[in-house]
Amino acid sequence: MDIFDYDNVLLLPRKCRVDSRAQCDTGVDFGGRRFKLPVVPANMKTVVDEPITEWLAANGYFYVMHRFDLDNVAYARHMRERGLFVSISSGVKPADREVIDRLAADGVGADYITIDIAHGHAESVRQMIDHIKHKLPQAFIIAGNVGTPEGVIDLENWGADATKVGIGPGKVCITRLKTGFGTGGWQLSALKWCARVATKPIIADGGIRHHGDIAKSVRFGAAMVMVGSLFAGHEESPGATVEVDGRRYKEYYGSASDFNKGEYKHVEGKRILEPVKGHLADTLREMREDLQSSISYAGGVQLTDLRKVNYVILGGENAGEHLLM
Repeated sequence: MDIFDYDNVLLLPRKCRVDSRAQCDTGVDFGGRRFKLPVVPANMKTVVDEPITEWLAANGYFYVMHRFDLDNVAYARHMRERGLFVSISSGVKPADREVIDRLAADGVGADYITIDIAHGHAESVRQMIDHIKHKLPQAFIIAGNVGTPEGVIDLENWGADATKVGIGPGKVCITRLKTGFGTGGWQLSALKWCARVATKPIIADGGIRHHGDIAKSVRFGAAMVMVGSLFAGHEESPGATVEVDGRRYKEYYGSASDFNKGEYKHVEGKRILEPVKGHLADTLREMREDLQSSISYAGGVQLTDLRKVNYVILGGENAGEHLLM
């Protein structure tokens, strides 16, 4: 198996079939709804908050609300009152089960539930999927994170409707340094490996540094791409604003960091400062335009056409070593 990541793979163009890149459709069907982009901001405290998720849902984008210091039931009710879909995160502890029970008992429910733990190939995840399926059978369950085909197969067999792939490739994740495990440095190859056995949607989570990486993720099997650092640092972002040498930054930290946990225990994340980069709506527009360009380079008109292109794995001096289908 070839081992590679986003920065040493390039997709190969095919004959363009459109008169304008604007004709290319970046939309994706996911969980019974259609969204403008196959992109979702990471469910992290410094990336999304209630106003941001409300705006995303109202404007045709997928979102997953984080699960930290949040009353999920009150949040779900708030979204329902505004006629918006509900997409929340859950852990696997008794308190998380109680939240599912309350969502069911109150009748507010949830449209999407992301079981989001660092090592998602676990018996605790199987039990949580069972609990959600029993209490909220209509909910679309996303489970993760995993980094192997075995993890994808098990989660699908346990009842997950989509699987999140990525162990520690994120910009503020230090899992591979702290534990020696992960997909950091070969996330794109791990995505390809996992997508080959998947029968349900895959969400590629982590390692995205440029808009072109979204197209590469779709090429190698992702239905959705979860992005952290590219969505952090906006004017609307919930991270604290910090000024250094006259420049403005927003803090961005991992969910497994001591900044998020409030204590230094089982820490696998860190805190960095992201330069303030304008407004989220402008970034989403640029992402859409760039992805339209990607589709046009693929000789396509829709997102899935990206999966038909060949690619090269670059060598140390940017020389194409392999031409691959």
